[in-house]
Amino acid sequence: MIDEIRVRDLALIHEADLSLSTGLTVLTGETGAGKTALLSALKLLIGERADAAMVREGEPFALVEGRFYRTGDDAEGLVVQRRVGADGRSRVKIDGALGSVRELANVVAPMVDLCGQHEHQRLLDPQTHVAMVDAWAGAAISGALADYRAALADARAAARELARVEDAARTEGARLEDARFTCERIDEVDPQAGELEDLEERLPRAEHAEALARCAYEAIEALSGEEGALNPLNGAIVELERMGRVDEKLNQFADSLSSAAIVLEDVSSDLRRYQMDVEFDPEELARAQERHAALRGIMRQFGPTMLDVFRRRDEACELLALVSDGEARVRAAREALDRAEDRLARSARELRHRRNEAAPRFCREVGRQMGRLEMGRAELVWEARELPRERWTEEGPDSCELLYRGAPGLTARPLRRIASGGELSRVMLAATVVLGEADGVDTLVFDEVDAGVGGATARSLAAVLADLARTHQVIVVTHVAQVAVVAQEHYVVRKDEGDRPETRLLQVAGDARVREVARMLSGDEGEASIAHARELLAEAGTR
Repeated sequence: MIDEIRVRDLALIHEADLSLSTGLTVLTGETGAGKTALLSALKLLIGERADAAMVREGEPFALVEGRFYRTGDDAEGLVVQRRVGADGRSRVKIDGALGSVRELANVVAPMVDLCGQHEHQRLLDPQTHVAMVDAWAGAAISGALADYRAALADARAAARELARVEDAARTEGARLEDARFTCERIDEVDPQAGELEDLEERLPRAEHAEALARCAYEAIEALSGEEGALNPLNGAIVELERMGRVDEKLNQFADSLSSAAIVLEDVSSDLRRYQMDVEFDPEELARAQERHAALRGIMRQFGPTMLDVFRRRDEACELLALVSDGEARVRAAREALDRAEDRLARSARELRHRRNEAAPRFCREVGRQMGRLEMGRAELVWEARELPRERWTEEGPDSCELLYRGAPGLTARPLRRIASGGELSRVMLAATVVLGEADGVDTLVFDEVDAGVGGATARSLAAVLADLARTHQVIVVTHVAQVAVVAQEHYVVRKDEGDRPETRLLQVAGDARVREVARMLSGDEGEASIAHARELLAEAGTR
């Protein structure tokens, strides 16, 4: 729902503020006053294309701001800003943060439906007709549609699997030979997970075993051999302890050297165990080196890593298995596809049945509303044509469209071929009333829905719009007094002529509203027109 709109320097508008009713708001004014500019402002807020020509002449940019509330949302609402520069560049802010036009289209546009006479309306696109019927029917169709879509997804997946196994079964020549060579070459080496890493950790020790053992032996001799460090160290400790009886300070040195001697003895013992553990087996070393070379060889051939080697082997062996067992796999895949297609066919029949049952009832309800709008015996007709299986879509197995028949006995025609824009707008209005809250749109904007309407039809149109305003926020640009008087909010668009023409937006009530309704009735504010205007407002109860 739109709470308010603020417009600055757009077309002929210098400054305009619009606070909207939750029900029906009307915009009136003489032709050429600038009502279209207000609709252009709304289009900018819902993400439609901007044009530098929209900027008021002599100004650097146009600015449109709006506050929107989602249905059932008690928060502060969504604040949107669209700025269009004289250079044509557009800038967007959503709740104060930089945004994009695409975000406007995704976030704001779904809340507003523009139903202008020359707009690209939902009703003109046959692809939206199914969605309208489905939304109106609700649970009667939603379950069947979900089943159909799930079955369609399964059938597509089964078709892809069949194509894959058939392609694999047909694989011949170089690709098959390459797969066979890959499996045989890798299986010949038979690499194990973690084997290469283990070898690369052990090999350096095995290759330098003699040098490692010799180094340990020489270190042991230096520490605890006959001419090693421990013998003179122990002698020094004994002498220091002997003289410590004379000077206690020498005992402290003896204690420090005793700790060092213990450390050297431990290191000597550890080195001796290390020396004994070092094994030098030329044959085992040769086998490890040969194994390492083999693993590195297949890694260079099928790598760059050992994980890539394992992956290449799995892919190649799977391809060989598919080819060797191709007939059985193809047969199983075909059977799976047949089962999926059977389920899809059943789901399609059920969906078709439910739609063809609900759609005529929807058309009858729309027809009743069209009758209220003085459209005679005009009606909507549901046409569903079964599509070939390969053309089935997520929306269903049929090509569906709402057709328009102006009177019994006439040929039903596509809605997009209706000549009268006003007539099309009233069909749209009737359908929207029937959809009610099911259409998922909060705000409906009608431009020239009253084109060519007068007399009793105008009263009927006003009554239908008032009914629609009970479930939606409705904004109507109108020239018809009977529509204007039923609105909760009434704005007049006026153009001030001068050196620099300017469009102004005025909210009217009381006597000002009476005068505007009188002008709409007869083009003047004479006593008779004023009296008639007061009478209409009194009947509507909105003065």
